Amino acid sequence: MSSSEAGEPIRVLIVDDHPLWRDAVARDLSEAGYEVVGTAGDGAEAVRLAAETKPNVVVLDLQMPRLSGVEVTARVVRAHPQIRVLVLSASGEQNDVLEAVKAGATGYLVKSASREELLEAVRSVANGDPVFTPGLAGLVLGEYRRLAGSAGGGAAPRLTERETEILRLVAKGLSYKQIAERLVLSHRTVQNHVQNVLNKLQLHSRVELVRYAIKQGLDEDE
Repeated sequence: MSSSEAGEPIRVLIVDDHPLWRDAVARDLSEAGYEVVGTAGDGAEAVRLAAETKPNVVVLDLQMPRLSGVEVTARVVRAHPQIRVLVLSASGEQNDVLEAVKAGATGYLVKSASREELLEAVRSVANGDPVFTPGLAGLVLGEYRRLAGSAGGGAAPRLTERETEILRLVAKGLSYKQIAERLVLSHRTVQNHVQNVLNKLQLHSRVELVRYAIKQGLDEDE
């Protein structure tokens, strides 16, 4: 649960301006075997610590002093594409969710989530799988469709048949593990294919990949 696909402890940076909450999350993750590499109480400190500690996942509140959680997400993801951001916020408002996702967040949980849900979300996000509080996933998919519909087109890069097959399953919302089981491949092989697709399309995250796939109509049944 607390290890990445490579078998190493998942490194987590925790960002929240409420010390008691921040410490409680750090304690829960540490007790479960995650490596808490630091904590931050404001957005500017979060950006600095992300650069210094290179965590796998930043667990981040949205309402932060100095820099908002959305701005922190955008800066961290832009400077360090390998770092995933999991928003953990008291807000489940549509605008907050969509702004976080558009900034590059891989997951979004409300703070009413259970300890077990948080632990599982951190693990999933570290492996590149998007995670959303129940009820929010449909909202995010709807926004992907809207953005895809308004985006301009161009010549699509050439993907292999296998890459297209995997991209279609990503667009349908399957996790890497589910794709591996369906196609009788290893999890690592699926990850490698996805990384190749990202490189070919010059994209940086699974969020952008899903948006591209929907634009191409790959989420629809053949």
